[in-house]
Amino acid sequence: MQGKIIKGISGFYYVHVVGAGIYECKAKGIFRQQKLKPLVGDNVEINVISEEEKTGNVVAVLPRRNALIRPAVANVDQALLIFAAASPQPNFNLMDRFLVMMAWQQVPVVICYNKQDLVEDIAMERMAQIYRSAGYQVIGVSAKGHQGIDELKQVLRGKVSTVAGPSGVGKSSLINLLAPAAAMETGEISKKIERGRHTTRHAELIHVEQDTYIMDTPGFSSLYLPEMEKEELQQFYPEFAAYEPQCRFGGCAHINEPDCGVKQALGQGEISPVRYENYCLLYQELKDKKKY
Repeated sequence: MQGKIIKGISGFYYVHVVGAGIYECKAKGIFRQQKLKPLVGDNVEINVISEEEKTGNVVAVLPRRNALIRPAVANVDQALLIFAAASPQPNFNLMDRFLVMMAWQQVPVVICYNKQDLVEDIAMERMAQIYRSAGYQVIGVSAKGHQGIDELKQVLRGKVSTVAGPSGVGKSSLINLLAPAAAMETGEISKKIERGRHTTRHAELIHVEQDTYIMDTPGFSSLYLPEMEKEELQQFYPEFAAYEPQCRFGGCAHINEPDCGVKQALGQGEISPVRYENYCLLYQELKDKKKY
């Protein structure tokens, strides 16, 4: 029998089999020998132990299209990155870290600002433009005001999307609107620390409609960069590419070099200073990492 892992907790894997329901399964010892850990999103073969109690064993993991490291999930088509437009204020350094992480894993990203009702249209447009000018699709929604939900559904339709973002940005509220049956905890935000409480602790796959799944992942407040050389970082800033031919030096890092096309574009307002500043910070972080 074949199904899809929708949740994994403490060595138990919950496998959704279309038309038959959800089976609680353990993974056979062979996976440990192969050093293969089943992931949420994996398509698997199971042997049923008890049809009545809906229990079984995972006996094979079918070939994966991809497998992400952070979040640890398999077979995703895209990442939906949710930040709040306000309360809490968006942390663009954290956003850029996630974008680098996903680009490194070759997963397209759609950026979604929730709580757009809390900011003026002009401020919303400014935030969106930082990333639109870098080539990303950006949408604004309000879970509270039910705004932009149809556009969001259109973006997700027919795909498996991993939904990620910091705690407290309203991911669970949005997922409740997209898949009411999921009845997720929406976790009140603690005003003191502006973080979500009672929020997601495990990656979980939720069926929205035919061929459409969303994978909710635990909220993150920090992200380490993937293992890469500092020189590789610029390829994950797609907006730099058009200006690199104007750099005097091949292999220009776009930081201290003279006659740099990227810095020239920055000075002319063609590249976002927010993005460039984060690039410099992440470059320095990778440089320092190699020293130790």
